[in-house]
Amino acid sequence: MSNPTFTEAFTLFAKIGLLSFGGPAGQIALLHRELVDSRKWLDEPTFLNALNFCMLLPGPEAMQLATYSGWKLHGVRGGLAAGILFVLPGAVLMLALSAVYALYGNVPWITALLWGVKAAVVAIVLEALLKVARKALKSTAHYVIAAFAFVALFVFALPFPMVIAVAAVFGYFTSQKNNDVVSTLERPSITATARTVATWGVVWLVPLAALIQTYGKDHIFSELARIFSVLAVVTFGGAYSVLASLGQDIVEKGGWLQPQVMIDGLALAETTPGPLILVGQFVSFNAATQNLGNLWAGVIASALFLWMTFAPCFLWIFAGAPWIEYLRGNAKLSGALSAITAAVVGVILNLSLWFALHVVFVKAERLAGPVPIWWPDLSTFDPAALVLSLAMAAVLLWWKLGIPKTLALAAVAGLLWKLLAT
Repeated sequence: MSNPTFTEAFTLFAKIGLLSFGGPAGQIALLHRELVDSRKWLDEPTFLNALNFCMLLPGPEAMQLATYSGWKLHGVRGGLAAGILFVLPGAVLMLALSAVYALYGNVPWITALLWGVKAAVVAIVLEALLKVARKALKSTAHYVIAAFAFVALFVFALPFPMVIAVAAVFGYFTSQKNNDVVSTLERPSITATARTVATWGVVWLVPLAALIQTYGKDHIFSELARIFSVLAVVTFGGAYSVLASLGQDIVEKGGWLQPQVMIDGLALAETTPGPLILVGQFVSFNAATQNLGNLWAGVIASALFLWMTFAPCFLWIFAGAPWIEYLRGNAKLSGALSAITAAVVGVILNLSLWFALHVVFVKAERLAGPVPIWWPDLSTFDPAALVLSLAMAAVLLWWKLGIPKTLALAAVAGLLWKLLAT
């Protein structure tokens, strides 16, 4: 492994933040390509160890993986830079799109550009799946775990934490104990860990208390901040599980938005850089704007979302990463983490097929009944989306054009197609 300067690492994470399309699968692939394959700043075991840990945490796993990687390279300042740069470009773009949406509704040319980008994202996610599978699936048991994870999520809609927990327990109890393996790292200080937890707990929760004190607990700002703080702790499984919880709190209980607004927000989040969980920024912006009657309310609500969602991510990483690094030599823990890595292949396959269905078909839903598998509405088949997706797969996987050029080509192709179609 090579040791980059902080400036080199900062520049790379800024680039990753601008190119982090495709949801967690595409983003994990991008991080792997840049950090492991291209620059060799991290080795494969370190990257997979970090990925395993981040999959266990609530919140956006790809953002936390970037933060972990930055921490590994340059400590806390590296983690802060990596995490913030991973979120910032997407957050700025989502803020702009939220304002445009609040003022004008859907804008056709933006929709056309994003439609094209979706096709490229299908190829990016497929590339991620192939690369991670080659690295993670090392035994028959790993293939079985990956298949279990995929079927459990895609076919039976089992809770994400349950799937990861089952894989971890299986790996833990089937691994061979090795008492001779001793970590070469110094054992982290419990006092230092407690200090980290306390510091980031204050950073995270004191603004929430101040907000409630200023506006009162029933104000929409206080309600949104409280909702996002709770979701940051209890929501596993990424943006899709967050969306379900947001629907209950903001659409059903609060009555602040119509369901279609949330669907539009998810479509934008899927095709802009940054974590998919930024759909919450769009939702909070429009909820505050519609209920308080001005765009500045949306800006404040967006800031609340970002703070309450991502501050705890730094807490999890900075407090937990030193311990995960120290315990890498534990055979039982390594077995559990390897099993989680195998399950992650199934998770990415689930995300890949889910995303592809929603690109090639306008509408896809889970079937009702004991087997709630995802199933497309065949009448909404979009042949142009399929052709463009296959073309982008060829461009990326066979012609090796690279992610930035592939995304740009797909965006232009999407815009031209929609213009000609009308």
